[in-house]
Amino acid sequence: MTMYHQPASLDEALTLYSHDPSLMVLAGATDVYPAKATRAGWGSMQHPDVLDLSRMPGLRGVEDRGDHWRIGALTTWSDIVAAALPPLFDGLKAAAREIGGIQIQNRGTVGGNLCTASPAGDSIPCLLTLDADVVLVSVNGRRTLPLSSFLVGYRKTALQSGEIVEAVCVPNGNGHGHFSKLGARRYLVISIAMVAAVFEWQESHLADGKRGMSSLARPDQSSHPGPVVERARIAVGACSAVAGRLHELEQALVGRALDPALVRAEHLAHLTPIDDVRASGAYRRAAALQLVRDVVDEAIADFARRA
Repeated sequence: MTMYHQPASLDEALTLYSHDPSLMVLAGATDVYPAKATRAGWGSMQHPDVLDLSRMPGLRGVEDRGDHWRIGALTTWSDIVAAALPPLFDGLKAAAREIGGIQIQNRGTVGGNLCTASPAGDSIPCLLTLDADVVLVSVNGRRTLPLSSFLVGYRKTALQSGEIVEAVCVPNGNGHGHFSKLGARRYLVISIAMVAAVFEWQESHLADGKRGMSSLARPDQSSHPGPVVERARIAVGACSAVAGRLHELEQALVGRALDPALVRAEHLAHLTPIDDVRASGAYRRAAALQLVRDVVDEAIADFARRA
């Protein structure tokens, strides 16, 4: 018979987990139960004992701590959408609106999405562009890892025995976030490819941002060069075992007027997309290239609106 634990405090949860690291940790359970059904389909009816964190206080919510934002591991996607967050988080908010349907958004959690570590996890490219750190906690204390170090392979993380994700921390900043994904349909779909980006503009360009930018709001001007880039952070998901940043492209954009023509296929050459039931690897690579250019166009139009 499966044991079911629902601790009332973090200390209780960590003690239980330290005594039995084989416990299945869950919060929203949006990934756990489909996985159980898959195992049952292959004839495995066993289920490990459960450590349910869903009602634990202190692990849910978004908090501005001055130099950084703290997102509790149990924060849901509906929480992210509703939170009063600066433009830096616009990409993460856009991704949150496209993670499943409303029911999934009400149950699924930020921490759960990271621990599942799916290449198609919509939040992961966004959090990579936000330079997010992951706070891990166990009976032995806390440690913090960059998200890029927390994700170590296909559905693999750097979690050690007895550790759980407590929070995600994002440095405060003035950037503007963006997100775009491609699936077989508009909603309720696993991504074929996705792109997230955060752009920061040069201060001198912001001062006279209205000059020459009004035409950028028109749809027929989407290829027009945009504002000058101070810093760019761009990540692609569902095109490798682990979502990753496009560092060469980021460096190529600094000091340049943002323009989709600057995005070239070689900037995505390191990606390793696979063939599966949703798309071929070649299609994924082509889609990712177009999505990056689409996000650049979106950023130019967004700058024009704000100017």
